[in-house]
Parts: sequence; structure tokens; C-alpha cells
Amino acid sequence: MPFLRRAATVTAAAALAGGMSWVARAAWGLPAALGASQRRLRPIVTGSPQFSEGKFHNSLPTPALSPANARDGLLRQWHEDRHKGLPGGAIPLVSPELPAEAGELAVTWFGHSSALLEVDGRRVLVDPVWGERVSPSPLVGPARLHPVPAPVESLPPVDAVLISHDHYDHLDLPTVRALLRTQSAPFVVPVGIGAHLRGWGVPEDRVVELDWDGAANVAGLTLTCTEARHFSGRFFARDTTLWSSWVITGPRHRVFFGGDTGYTPAFAGIGARLGPFDLTLQPIGAYNDAWHAIHMDPEEAVRAHGDLGGRVLMPIHWATFNLAFHRWAEPVQRLLAAADARGVQVVVPRPGERVDVLAPPPLEDWWTAVGSADDGAPAEPDRGRTGPRRVSPRR
Repeated sequence: MPFLRRAATVTAAAALAGGMSWVARAAWGLPAALGASQRRLRPIVTGSPQFSEGKFHNSLPTPALSPANARDGLLRQWHEDRHKGLPGGAIPLVSPELPAEAGELAVTWFGHSSALLEVDGRRVLVDPVWGERVSPSPLVGPARLHPVPAPVESLPPVDAVLISHDHYDHLDLPTVRALLRTQSAPFVVPVGIGAHLRGWGVPEDRVVELDWDGAANVAGLTLTCTEARHFSGRFFARDTTLWSSWVITGPRHRVFFGGDTGYTPAFAGIGARLGPFDLTLQPIGAYNDAWHAIHMDPEEAVRAHGDLGGRVLMPIHWATFNLAFHRWAEPVQRLLAAADARGVQVVVPRPGERVDVLAPPPLEDWWTAVGSADDGAPAEPDRGRTGPRRVSPRR
């Protein structure tokens, strides 16, 4: 019996040690990943017209969550439906084929909201996230549903890096550190995010902070910080930094990058002042009734595209991370139905695929074959949407 008691004690100690080891690994790097404290942010953000009563505000009243009884419903939904956002099969990737010189108007999608824009011979990288998880922890939080199509180190030199806001699926510490090593471009960000970047070692001369309607000229492009309807925060404190959409204006072409936003009538004003746009990148995923004010659904993305005077629409903020309760393929399926009804031209590249926006290829349905985890057998592709197309070799 003493032997059994000693064995039990050793086993319990080992389990405790193993648990503590896991906790230590899960918390590794946590303080840095959380970003700047409110104390460090306050002197930077208090002058913004969007900042009052200790936080940033949307121009429209915008509840981040519905009342408590709906939050209870969200807990049940999380328990019952969290698997719905998983793909039913492997997501096809394309090895990016990027020209030595940037094109007139092209976009390469790397998944979620990360994309490389080519505008009038310049390159702009938007919301780059190459990390494995969108979380401050390396072990906890939503993980990638597909690998990155190419390492961040393989990117050609870019002229600017745009960030829409400081949520982990749009501002990723490991990616920032990689870009700090491999690129020399400035980070152009909404007010407050510069404090995160400076704390992570980005030099002052590579940080440009703008408020809504502020603009910076970089490499012959005008980068304008425009309104969005969202929120910010990397831990418990919310709305400590500003969120935004972006307009990229070149001598000949204009692009709108939505980042992450709910629908707002402000899009019509942006279109009137700064549009029309040859390309809009609109978020279409992670929608739910409980947060309808801060995430557009696919139909609202089409509406926003029209408000902006957009010509070609490319969906973002879907496919790469499971952040909501809808089926994996549902956002793009709903988007195309809404776009068809309004005669909107849509491009839907695979992760890693480059699209020449001035000569877009026929739309090819690749998502139906992937399907969603709870669909059962994947549905047959929509033959009416599929056409001949040359695609770079997949990994």
C-alpha cells in the first residue's frame, strides 16, 4: 500500500507538472502579443475626434453584442454549432506567381483578409496574417484551416503595409516581426496601432498613423484612412485603438479595402468622395445575428460595393479561420447569389492565387467540392459557373 500511495503521488505530481508545462507554453509570449497598455495608448489617442469617454466610438450606435439572454443563446450555439465553420475537405491552394514588376491592377489573396495589391506599378500588403493561430497564445485560439500558400519571406518588396484594426486575425505579431526583418515598407495604420508596433520593435520612421479621412502619400499612392463600423481590442479592454477601412488611390486606379466592418451608410459617402473603385475587397464571413452591427453578411457586402461605386468585388474575411457558426462555404454561396441579382462582377481566387483585375478569368467554382463539415458528401459543383482556366500548380 505505501508503494501504491507513492505511485499515486508521483502520478499526480507528473500530471500537475504536465499541466503547468502546457499552461506555460500556452502563455508563452503573451504580454508582448497583447500589445500596448491603455496607459501607453492614452496620450496618442485622446486627440482623435472618434475618441471620447475613454474609448473610440463608431459614428452610429453600435452594440458589440446583443443583450444577456442572446449571449446565453450564443453559449448554446457555440456548444452545438462550433463545428459548422469547418471545411468538408482540403482547401485548394495555389503557389503564388508574382511578377518581378508590379502590375497595373492585380490582387493576390493569401486567405482571410490578407492580400497583396498591385496598383499602378506599386505593391500594398493589407492585413497580413501568417501566424498559425489568431490568438495571443501559440496553443489556444482559432487555428488555420489551410496552410499559408507561401512563406512571408517569399514576398517581393512592398511599398506599404496597411492594417485595418488590432484584432488578432488582422494584426499578427509574428507576421509583423517577419516583415520587420524582410521588408522596409512603412506600416500605415489607424490611430493607436502605432503604439503596438513600436512596442514590437518597429522603428518610428516605419509607422504612419492616421485618423478617419486622413491620408498619406507613399510611393506615388495616396492611402486614405476611411470609416468602418467595428471595434478593437486585444484583451479585455475594448475600443482602445481606432479601426478603419482603406482607400488606395493611384494615378490610374482605385481600390477599396474593407478590412472588417459592419454595414454603414458611410460607404456611400466614401464612394462619392473617393470613388468609384476598380476593385473592392469586402468582408463576407463570420456573421451572426448577435453581432450584425460589426460584421457584414454577404448581401450587405454586395450593397456596400454598390454604395462605393465598385466595379469588381473580391470577398475576404472567410475560408481561413473558423470564427462563426455558419457553414464554411455559405458566405461565398450567398455572395454570388446576391451579386447575380444585382449584376455585380465577382472574383473568388483560391488562397495564393493572383487575379489580374483588368482581365479577370471566368469565375470557377472551387468551394463546392470542398463543402462544409456538416454537409455530408460534398455537393456537385455548379457547372454553370465553371469555365476553363489556367491555375498555377497547387501545393
